[in-house]
Amino acid sequence: MAYVDLSRQPDAVRRIVLALGLARADEPVHATALTGGVSSGIYRVDLASGSYCIKQALPQLKVAKLWQVPVERVFSEIAWLRAVQRIVPGHVPRVLGEDAATASFVMPFLGPEYRNWKSELLAGRIAPDMARTVGDLLGRIHAATADRPEIAAQFANGDHFHALRLEPYLVECARVHPALADRLHALVDRTARTRRVLVHGDVSPKNILLGPDGPVLLDAECACIGDPAFDLGFCLNHLLLKSVYAPGQASLLLQAFRALADGYWPHVQWEAQPALEARVATLLPALTLARIDGKSPVEYLGEPQRAAVRRESIGLLQDPPSSLTQLADRWVRSFA
Repeated sequence: MAYVDLSRQPDAVRRIVLALGLARADEPVHATALTGGVSSGIYRVDLASGSYCIKQALPQLKVAKLWQVPVERVFSEIAWLRAVQRIVPGHVPRVLGEDAATASFVMPFLGPEYRNWKSELLAGRIAPDMARTVGDLLGRIHAATADRPEIAAQFANGDHFHALRLEPYLVECARVHPALADRLHALVDRTARTRRVLVHGDVSPKNILLGPDGPVLLDAECACIGDPAFDLGFCLNHLLLKSVYAPGQASLLLQAFRALADGYWPHVQWEAQPALEARVATLLPALTLARIDGKSPVEYLGEPQRAAVRRESIGLLQDPPSSLTQLADRWVRSFA
């Protein structure tokens, strides 16, 4: 695919909104670039018919280390959004249209009544009930897509998941920590070969908006058929890390950690809960380490905090917990 950068091709934005019937032929079309994620160009377009968001996949992610991924991943995201809209209506943005030539799609712009969950958590506004609702949504999505051959066929794009998640997170950590390489590569292999549910791949607070009708999940570029443990662990990871950032809020963040898992577990029917929980508990330390020494480190931890997370993550990888309760208890003791 020949890549067309929308930031340098305003005529392409005009063509897209006209083709979708969102703008009149004589109407000025101006796209405003929005700040945010590292993997996409995101533009706001205000028209007489409403405000819209155009999302375009980037071939090179905006991080310090080299991280290149195929732009065709946008079509997996579009398919995920459409599939999940049928499962949990209103909890993902509606896809208004797509443009193959620019690897982009259009959705409604979600205004100020939608608050970013990451911003809320970092500001100390922590509601465990909201975490429980996120866990419930994730569990409903996984349950509705578990062991369905048509879903497995549609989302058989493990190569994109490897390029976006396994390589920059776990494989990169194995390069940085060669003494842990065997353990990390074993987690990579286990995650890659476990293909049970439709995985979002980036369930983190920055990709969740809190709206009038509850959470809205965004940014499913990593969507594939995969291991439910990855989605659950990926989100729980951020609550652990924020408990280090804000030790005064650690108790409430750990309540949110437990609430998210509690909201999720009632939906697990496709396999035994203890088996899934064990995979989450053993994967989580690799994910906490990856947000320190992978290609996309968290920006809000200072060096002493990063060193402490690194030390605890390595200890948990060397002596893996068997349950989330055991992991949380050890995490609390280490950072008390």
